[in-house]
Parts: sequence; structure tokens; C-alpha cells
Amino acid sequence: MSESATNSIKSRVEKSPSLRRLYNNIMKDLEKVEQELRLFSRSPNKLISDISTYLFQANGKRIRPALVLLCSKLFGYKGKEHILMSTLVEAIHTASLIHDDIIDNSKIRRGRESIHAKWGPNVTVLLGDYLYIKALSLSLQSEHSQIIQILTSISARMVEGELTEYYLSGNLDMAEKDYLDIINKKTASLFSASCQIGGILGRATKKEENHLAEYGANLGMSFQIIDDLLDFTGEEKTLGKPILSDLSEGRITLPLIYTLHNDGRENRKLVIELMKQKDQDKESLREILKIVKSNGALDYTYKKAEEFSRKSREIMSQFPKSTHQEALSLLSEFIIKRRK
Repeated sequence: MSESATNSIKSRVEKSPSLRRLYNNIMKDLEKVEQELRLFSRSPNKLISDISTYLFQANGKRIRPALVLLCSKLFGYKGKEHILMSTLVEAIHTASLIHDDIIDNSKIRRGRESIHAKWGPNVTVLLGDYLYIKALSLSLQSEHSQIIQILTSISARMVEGELTEYYLSGNLDMAEKDYLDIINKKTASLFSASCQIGGILGRATKKEENHLAEYGANLGMSFQIIDDLLDFTGEEKTLGKPILSDLSEGRITLPLIYTLHNDGRENRKLVIELMKQKDQDKESLREILKIVKSNGALDYTYKKAEEFSRKSREIMSQFPKSTHQEALSLLSEFIIKRRK
């Protein structure tokens, strides 16, 4: 294990007491995942190697790999395949972020230039495709055909969610059920798959495997709703991107959906007028934010995230008590309380 990989993961975890406690029993495995991600990014093609190295510099929470590791160890898994599978789910997640940033024209990702802002959309879309294909190719090494099938179907499901979101982008009549369907496909599906894969590796029963998949799906829904809420309530320095980024990119998320469907006619009319402006200035965005903050939309959104979080904890409570079961329960709490 390289010293830089070890230090980077420890540095990231130490910044969050919740993550430090959560990852306490899987630190060595997470360090191996970091090493595998660096190997994953190597290529004789210098452009691929340079971009991938930039991409996989350790600055994410690595929640999806942690889910694979924790769920496999929930059943006492002792093999090595969990490292590869943890690496692949993070690679698939990263590929989805690359495509997401291109579609949204996002300039910043995790406090740095996004890949497409730095290298351009043409190269970046090809890199996203490359990561998807390479991850699915490496999944063929699995001893479990079901895992290969899961990763393949989930990748297609995530792209389907991206296409649906693009199709509904800027649609101010978008319903809450459409929003929930999109985040279920784009985010919750990979959370669910990560947990299910961990269970398969650990030789869980079919019932236990289904419980893990359900736990992950609810966890992912909670995670994404909080992520969208933070676009309205967070701080730019903490988030690593400007607040109201989603709003300025035309993404319709739950706080805005609630406002458009539950606020008075005058405010709805004003929000629609401001949203339809071709070049939204900061003043327009602040006006929308003021309306959203005044009508209970933020409280409603947080309570919706809490509902999914509570469901995930209830499901996890059905598993025998252990350090890994406790960590998975704590993850639900970390996600609902996070600030970035």
C-alpha cells in the first residue's frame, strides 16, 4: 500500500467523526480499494492515464465501496473479491458523475474543475464510456454470475435515470413521483446493488440479500434527497461547489417541486417567471431561494429524507448485532446529518 493512498483515505475520514467511527473496522480494506482505483486508472494511453489519475485522487466519501465491504463482513466474509467489487462500484459511480457533469454543464466537482471543464466534453464522454465498459469487463472475473448481472443491469438503470432527468430538465410541472423515480434509478440503485453484492459475497440467504438490497435503496434515496436539499441550505466552501448549482442548471429537485405544487398562485407564478429566464442572475436565484425557504419546502424535503433513513435503519435492525451491523446503522444517521 502506497503511503499517499493510506494518508489520503485517513485524512478524509479524520475530518468526519461519523465516518471515522463508521470505517474503523474496514480501513485496511478501503486502503486496498484506493490502491486498486489507482491501478484501475493506469493505461498506456497517456490521456486516459492523466485524466483517470486526476479523477481518482481520493476526495470522495467512498460510501459505495464501504457498503460492499461492510455488507460482506456482516456475514463474516474472508475472501478477496470484495476489494475488486468495491473498486468497480466506485468506478461505475465515477463514470455516472462524469456523464452527469457533461449533461448539466457543471464546472466544479468536489471543489475542483470537473473533468469536462478541464478536458472538454468530447474527450470526457468517451472517458465515461471507457470507465463503464472497463468496470463491466473486470466484473467478469467474479465467481458469482449474479454479481455480473447486477452490475450490468444497474449500469443500464443509471443511464436510464440520467436520460429521464434530461428529458424532464426544466419541466416545471414535474411531479414528486417522477423526481423519486429518477433518484431511485440514478443513485439508490447503485447503493442497493453495493449492499446486495456484499451479501452475495458473504453467502447471505436470499431473504437476507433482499433485505440488504432494500436497506441500500432506502439509504440511497435518503442520500440523494439530502444532497439536493444541501443545494439550497449548504455553504459553498463546505459543498465544494456554488449553492443553487442544481437550480441554475435547470435540475428540478424536491424543494422546488414542493414549492410549485403547494405555494400560493402568486409565488408559483413568480418562480416560474424566474426559472424561465434564459440568463438567471444571482438576484433571481436568491429570490427563488427566499420563496422556497418561506413555504415549508425545506422542512418537507428533510422529513422525506428522514422517512427513507428510518426505513433503512429498521431493515438493518433485523440483522444480528455486530460491529459491522452497527456501522451500517450509523451510516444512515451520518447521511441524514451530513453537511456536504
